[in-house]
Amino acid sequence: MHAYARREFLLGGAALLIGRRLAAQTPSLEALIEDVVTANHILAEQQIVDAFGHVSIRTAPRAARYLISRSVAPAQVTAADIMELDLDGKPVAAGEKRTSYRERFIHGEIYRVRPDVMSIVHCHAPSLIPFGITKLPLRPVYHNSSFIGEGVPVFEIREGAGDTDMLISTQALGRALAKTLANKPAVLMRGHGAVIVGKSVIETVARSVYLEVNARVQAQAMAMGARATYLDEGEVKKRAEDPDPYGRAWDLWKRQSAQANR
Repeated sequence: MHAYARREFLLGGAALLIGRRLAAQTPSLEALIEDVVTANHILAEQQIVDAFGHVSIRTAPRAARYLISRSVAPAQVTAADIMELDLDGKPVAAGEKRTSYRERFIHGEIYRVRPDVMSIVHCHAPSLIPFGITKLPLRPVYHNSSFIGEGVPVFEIREGAGDTDMLISTQALGRALAKTLANKPAVLMRGHGAVIVGKSVIETVARSVYLEVNARVQAQAMAMGARATYLDEGEVKKRAEDPDPYGRAWDLWKRQSAQANR
């Protein structure tokens, strides 16, 4: 074989092999749907969401589509409820008559500007509300919530929209929320709740759980009247180096969810 042809043959073979490996690493649509359902149930069981709140997963890295349930309480979500939406919040399937959540624009607009984000949660956990309506910032007090050290800003909906019903029910409001989130792991919404993002559904769900835990523990420490000791910058950085900080928690929650829904 000619040297040039041999080189092209080898390069082509390598590209094919890499393509096959990437395909093998990409979860199937069925697996992603299962993860969306599981995430909904976990968040409900951990009391991060109640009748309200939602979670989504991007269909592939940098994809302009994501999976989310139709408008139903998280604990009741089944695989049949999952819809595929584009970044404008419109169903991908032709003739789709079901409606997703009014605040689906949270998801589309964050995915649009955060290619690193693969999953998003929106919740109304009561313990988070005080930190969105006061000048007291959330600070990391617990190792599993060290990501808070990266910053958790507060979104004030009135700054760009005046008086509203507090819901992110338009693309413009979704863009404003995404702008406040910026490159942070979560954002509080004044008088409303929070949005949490991550590079996987495991990370996003775990961050949602431990954000709420941190809020409770921090409030307890503040109520004691003593000066709290927060995680410092170096500790936050070291924790961020852990390649799989939440895998064990996800496995436990997933098993508990499966048992509870038998």
